[in-house]
Amino acid sequence: MKQLTLAVLFTLLMAACSEAQAPLAASDVVVTQSVPGMRMSAGYFKLTNNSAQSINISHVTSPQFASVEMHETIIKDEVARMVPLQVLTLQPGETVSFEPGGKHLMLMRPGNDFDSVTLQFFAGEALLLSVNTDFDR
Repeated sequence: MKQLTLAVLFTLLMAACSEAQAPLAASDVVVTQSVPGMRMSAGYFKLTNNSAQSINISHVTSPQFASVEMHETIIKDEVARMVPLQVLTLQPGETVSFEPGGKHLMLMRPGNDFDSVTLQFFAGEALLLSVNTDFDR
């Protein structure tokens, strides 16, 4: 598995060197303010795979939060519930939206005061993308 991850990373890096666009791009990034009394925020954005290979995002981190989880809201029997996304796969050329009522990030236990948030997207141990955005207060 580790060799496969390294092979995918190498392919993505080679594609990045030969193309003007990065293999993975994020747009419309918003991290919301915590609800009073709660120690969590939500993250919304669009992710685009600009490469010719599938990209598997295994996890997201942020130095401003102790924990970040990818979730999806599922409606079953007219009841909405959040379920964790173990891996997000983006096919070549695909754009996936993280939005209210659908896929989203849950950012939990924020650190000290901060004005911006960094989101780091990983495939296994390989950092694919780091995005910085203003914190929506």
